[in-house]
Amino acid sequence: MESCPRKEVDNFQEKLVEENFYLMTESGEQGRLPVLLLKLNDTAPERKPVVVILHSSYKCKEWLRPLLEAYASRGYIAVAIDSRYHGERASSKTTYIEALNSAWRNGDTMPFIFDTVWDLIKLGDYLSAREDVDPSRIGITGESLGGMHAWFAAFVDTRYSVVVPIIGVQGFQWAIDNDKWQARVDSIKPLFEEARIDSGKSEIDAEVVKKVWDKIAPGMASQFDAPYSVPLIAPRPLLLLNGADDPRCPVLGL
Repeated sequence: MESCPRKEVDNFQEKLVEENFYLMTESGEQGRLPVLLLKLNDTAPERKPVVVILHSSYKCKEWLRPLLEAYASRGYIAVAIDSRYHGERASSKTTYIEALNSAWRNGDTMPFIFDTVWDLIKLGDYLSAREDVDPSRIGITGESLGGMHAWFAAFVDTRYSVVVPIIGVQGFQWAIDNDKWQARVDSIKPLFEEARIDSGKSEIDAEVVKKVWDKIAPGMASQFDAPYSVPLIAPRPLLLLNGADDPRCPVLGL
């Protein structure tokens, strides 16, 4: 991330404007959305395009700062958030996994995908109302978990006019049907171990995986899966960046 190249701008740090603020997206502690926004303090009055950049699992908005600065140096308003149970919204390194386990047990929250997507819809409300933002030019991208958030936010909110999910889009049901679910499961394995125990199984299998997805993200492996949701982004520009050999996002499942 530190190698992200900035455009050469004289006195860049002096011209850089940083805004740190919170949006209330719903009641409760996790409804307080931390936002980091960077832009150049120039005198041009015109509205500017926005790039929303989303972090991967166990990271935070500050981790994205080199990339935010790179976009800001090119005249964009660059925005990052802490996803649910990450960054300022986490009290410890285990907060995210604990939230996933709670979602499996209780089914009253959706910390994996949908709760952060709701935050991104509310972020879209805020950005579209800013006087310095061109609301027709709000792009969204993210890596891994952030790529999933970008994908789901874009198919439900057309204000995200350009979409670039990075190693985040996969066919969840395809992975179950083709025994290619292991790498994704391993990224949050304590959740699936708890589900395995609750299901009375000696090992995690496709049935356990399906049960978990249906509980913590209903529809993600059915009507909201990649074959059905990705086409809904059209006709907006979409670039999917996946690794040819990435076991978490198998290309054959797209």
